[in-house]
Amino acid sequence: NLWMVEEGNITLTEGQATYDLPTDTIDLIEMVIRTSSSDLSIQRIGMPTYASIPNKTTSGRPVQIWVNRQIEPSVTVWPVPDSGAYTLVYWRMRRIYDAGNHGALTFDVPERLLPCLIAGLAYKLAQKRPELAPRLPMLEAEYNKLWEWASTEDREKVSVRLVPSGW
Repeated sequence: NLWMVEEGNITLTEGQATYDLPTDTIDLIEMVIRTSSSDLSIQRIGMPTYASIPNKTTSGRPVQIWVNRQIEPSVTVWPVPDSGAYTLVYWRMRRIYDAGNHGALTFDVPERLLPCLIAGLAYKLAQKRPELAPRLPMLEAEYNKLWEWASTEDREKVSVRLVPSGW
């Protein structure tokens, strides 16, 4: 994976519809509107749906959100918040930090994925050295085995329930 998942939040301001997201945001996975007493669902909509809202200045508790995934990502909520009592809580996918950035020499990779990262690096480096050509099949097989494990391990482990529409 070339991303990490982390939680974030934005305190919504009365009368303001659009808010900037951190620039390393790839996308938002889940979002809720938090009040002092509960978390309330908010529906994600696309740009065409947002564009078709006739009165974008209607105020109230936000129930819809448009995620604008440009170079400088932002979110726009509708209705426009009618008070400062709301917080947008979100779970976002963000780009993985380079090892040399942020003043650290630590990989921004979950520990469970390190064996796959190391095997992939060994395989890629061996491709650059002609004297290591005899080891390439073994290194490739090891990398593929660890990648298969890592890619199936890194998933949600929850039950799924599908209900037909209209039931």
